[in-house]
Amino acid sequence: MEAKAAAALPFVREPAAGSTLNVLGVIHIYKATAAETAGSFSLWEAVVPPGAGAPPHTHTHEDESFYVLSGELVIEFEDDPAPRRVGPGGFFFGARGRRHTFHNVGDKAARVLILSTPSVGLDRMFAELEAATANGMPEMAKLAAITATYGVTIEPPARFP
Repeated sequence: MEAKAAAALPFVREPAAGSTLNVLGVIHIYKATAAETAGSFSLWEAVVPPGAGAPPHTHTHEDESFYVLSGELVIEFEDDPAPRRVGPGGFFFGARGRRHTFHNVGDKAARVLILSTPSVGLDRMFAELEAATANGMPEMAKLAAITATYGVTIEPPARFP
């Protein structure tokens, strides 16, 4: 007998609606979570303050796609010869198995739409990171232990607080 995967139901999320997390200083506003899409994908808007971003990291289970709505980010990919700037309307792809990082180089918050496919736990990982940093930034080893349980390896940030 074949096991059936739970089917996702259609839904609508109104503007500015969705669960919100503060992940290492970046606000995530979820438009769709793994639970809502039966693991097909997660989609969130990230509000990235000036100077903030994501530390260098590698995913083993999912790909990430980024569409810049406003602001300007500098991105770096493993084995890429130089960082790249991406502004409004720009897109970049963070393939699983390849380290990537980004940070806001502007003087205003950047807004980025991020798609994770498939969605195998990043929204849960981000909730754990928010809880772990609620009382200040813990040691990098604690953050790395959390992300490792979701198949994500993070490295100490070179330029992030």
